[in-house]
Amino acid sequence: MKKNHTSTAWLTWGIMLVGANLRLPITMIPPLLPTIKQTLGLPASMAGMLTTIPLLMFALASPLIAKMGNRRGNEWSLLVALVILLAGSLLRIIPSLTALIAGTLLIGFGISGGNVLLPAIIKDQFPHSIGAKTSLYTVTMGLIASLGTGLAGLLNQQFNMQITLAAFSLVGVFGLLVWTLAFRTLPKKAARQGVQRKNIAVSRSMLAWWIALFFGLQSFLYYSLLTWLPSLWQAAGFSQIAAGNLATIFQLSGMPATLSIPFIAEKRHGLLYSVWGIMLGFVLGALGILIPGANFGLNVVYALLMGVASGAAFTICIVFFQKKTADAYETASLSGFAQSVGYLFAAVGPVLYGFIQTATGSWDLLLWLTVGLTLLMFVAGLIINANHRIFPSKANR
Repeated sequence: MKKNHTSTAWLTWGIMLVGANLRLPITMIPPLLPTIKQTLGLPASMAGMLTTIPLLMFALASPLIAKMGNRRGNEWSLLVALVILLAGSLLRIIPSLTALIAGTLLIGFGISGGNVLLPAIIKDQFPHSIGAKTSLYTVTMGLIASLGTGLAGLLNQQFNMQITLAAFSLVGVFGLLVWTLAFRTLPKKAARQGVQRKNIAVSRSMLAWWIALFFGLQSFLYYSLLTWLPSLWQAAGFSQIAAGNLATIFQLSGMPATLSIPFIAEKRHGLLYSVWGIMLGFVLGALGILIPGANFGLNVVYALLMGVASGAAFTICIVFFQKKTADAYETASLSGFAQSVGYLFAAVGPVLYGFIQTATGSWDLLLWLTVGLTLLMFVAGLIINANHRIFPSKANR
């Protein structure tokens, strides 16, 4: 598809700013929870739902988003998703528990649009620079999400919760504005080429199920570890501050992997080496934490290993969506299918880990479970790497 320089520039900025909105509305909430509980009367038992609701919406909305993309075009569908995301962000500014929950539901749907459609749009619009554009949005997503967690508490202290929510909503305004301009620069045929496209039944492909399993396991591990690692480290004898620092290292250390994996995947045997590296990172990190009496420095290494593995695992899923499909519409369909399965796993993970720990009183069991699930994910990765595409030929769709 031929694009002029203006269209390419707007699309690139659009991809980056859409990426900036794909985690920020979720990661900014935890520092605000004490204020939300106090000002809106949110029960403590429901506080975790503000994180779980978007994950459940990802699972429910992803297949619908993929179908909308195939029928109306991926770029147009992403524009609609961004409108819904911004509406949810603005709704949360209203100091009402109902508005907060409703806004979070809309945000979950809107973020699903970017999660599902961006990999497909990149494959379609930038077939010769898939790695660079994928890195652009995944790194921006991680960086802005991390900054949001830090700045939300600071802004809330200096001003109030409504001003904080309004300030972060500006990121959604910029994302929608730039993507609208990018959409307007596309040729009309390109902007509407998906209108008559039939839905693609990716669930008929065994490879699609393996990719969904891989995505599900990496989502399960990431959200479970993110939730429970601080408590685990405190139980091991570290202070609350030290445990929080280790958890921050776990989260931030994935960013170099999100930047490099799309480029490594382009190399000979790059996907295979990445799958091995992800397995070794999770397994060595979990086994290291199991060693009693380890000092802070060693636990930094273990947090780094698991953080890099987690970042690499998410990004390699995006690469799978792009490399194992024939065109952008297969990419969107596979992305929607895998993320629907994956985020159901993610929503269950933290609850299951918490239940197991409460029932057994053992943190070690959770680490052994992490090792076991990692090995299952490793097997799935090897199978995915050994297969070329979800459909060997168009006749098999």
